[in-house]
Amino acid sequence: MKPFDKCPVCGGEVIEKEVEKLLRGGFNTAVVNVRAEVCLHCGERLYSQETVRLFEQIRDKLKRQEVSEFEPLGKTFRAAAA
Repeated sequence: MKPFDKCPVCGGEVIEKEVEKLLRGGFNTAVVNVRAEVCLHCGERLYSQETVRLFEQIRDKLKRQEVSEFEPLGKTFRAAAA
């Protein structure tokens, strides 16, 4: 049984799918692919408690610079606004 039958934001239909989540901690960023319930109408994402705990653990590691277990994807740069 799905945790949500309808979107709590708009009442739209939700389906389970794999999504990409960007997590930030300090100056570091991680990309995580997880399962979520996604509203077909408004796009709201609903995560399980287990997934939210995983997000918190990853953010804490990023803040503490404990990134050795993460795979580097490249570099991020900030461009000055014109």
